[in-house]
Amino acid sequence: MSSDDEIIKRAGTGDPDAIATLLREHGPIVRERIAPKIGRQWSGLVEVDDVMQVSYLEAFVQCPRLTLRDRAAFVAWLTRVAENNLKDAIRSFDRAKRPDPRKRVTGPANEDSYVGLVEVLGVTSTTPSRVAARHEAVSVMDGALAKLPADYARVVRLYDLECRPIEEVARELGRSPGACYMLRARAHDALREAMGTASQFFSTS
Repeated sequence: MSSDDEIIKRAGTGDPDAIATLLREHGPIVRERIAPKIGRQWSGLVEVDDVMQVSYLEAFVQCPRLTLRDRAAFVAWLTRVAENNLKDAIRSFDRAKRPDPRKRVTGPANEDSYVGLVEVLGVTSTTPSRVAARHEAVSVMDGALAKLPADYARVVRLYDLECRPIEEVARELGRSPGACYMLRARAHDALREAMGTASQFFSTS
């Protein structure tokens, strides 16, 4: 087996050194592809380095689930990840310009904020009305959050559950607002997957 094949195989098993090698060697190629797509309108809000940092984190999370044929396949996959991260950041900034119908109120996380997050994720199409169901929403969501990478969980707790402004979340995480929006989108994807079978807990009867 060639050294290239060996690195791809190891990356597919989640070997961090192999993943880091692929990112170090091919990340600059993806960066060059993504940078022109940001455009002048968003250049002050979304930096290409933010996109790449979040995409690199996603690589460490997702590589063990991928079937990588070769380096070209890895570059194509990482490019799609980076493009999706950029799109998510732009959509989030665009939504932030419009009034929030949920009237976000900053404060400690409570059962209502947990239920609201469940609805945002689309895990259930109905609002839990029973006290037991509301408690269950907190328990299930906390369990799912505990399994996420630390920054994923923190951005969800600060932004979605405590409803803090994105600028404050960014200061807490030491990242830009654009990076926080990207982390939030990836966290939501992971939560949907983790809670895909959890809708049974949110009965309204």
